[in-house]
Amino acid sequence: MMKTRDLARKLALVTGATAGIGAAVARKLAAENWDLVLTGRRADRLNTLVQELEDRFPQVKALPLTFDVCDEAATFTALEGLNEDWQAIELLVNNAGLSQSLEPVHRQDPADWDRMIDTNIKGLLRVSRVVTPWMRHRGKGHIINLGSIAGKEVYANGAVYCATKHAVEAITRAMRLELNPDGIKVGLIAPGLVETEFSVVRFKGDRERAAAVYQGLEPLVADDIADAVWYMASRPAHVHVADMLILPSAQASMGQITRRP
Repeated sequence: MMKTRDLARKLALVTGATAGIGAAVARKLAAENWDLVLTGRRADRLNTLVQELEDRFPQVKALPLTFDVCDEAATFTALEGLNEDWQAIELLVNNAGLSQSLEPVHRQDPADWDRMIDTNIKGLLRVSRVVTPWMRHRGKGHIINLGSIAGKEVYANGAVYCATKHAVEAITRAMRLELNPDGIKVGLIAPGLVETEFSVVRFKGDRERAAAVYQGLEPLVADDIADAVWYMASRPAHVHVADMLILPSAQASMGQITRRP
């Protein structure tokens, strides 16, 4: 049986909430007294996070939905199965995303292309396709898409990942035009180097290679991006922070990173 909630309370949906930035955003929003719909692929982690949030913040209601945004049928079934209490989403954080391998196009596994495109682009579109009409019906809402500095620049051996994040930026800008008449804000947050499970996933479990990405500098952490999400989401109604590029101090651009011993 689905939990009941007070419709007077603010409600957010965060995708990819089982770890990293998604989990940090969930904790930040719960601390700010928001109810939450949290989605992810790993039911055990999702349920653990929900229990943690409800223990720490007894007034908060959190609902876990386990599905992979790559799976269109599962995504639509899970979200469209929400009752009216849980459709009153004021904030959608499209966070689910990943990178696979670090190879030139002519050597990269096409299955890796599919995984990145299906998650980073189609997953964002699928979730937005369901949630946006609910916001339009209510005449308000805020969508925050997690992009990347890779959506503003490119680098060798990351062609497909960069392409997906360029797509996220383009989709965000177009959605902003489409939804502005409906009173819905659409923003983009584009992080640089953030130390999460991102590189471990990219290198398919090779933790030593993943750790080397952040050697010699102090990278951003998930909480830094959660703070940015909260800043963007908490502006007054007449203020729309549309685009944020967030870098660690050691990073000046995609290719210029100052590393120290």
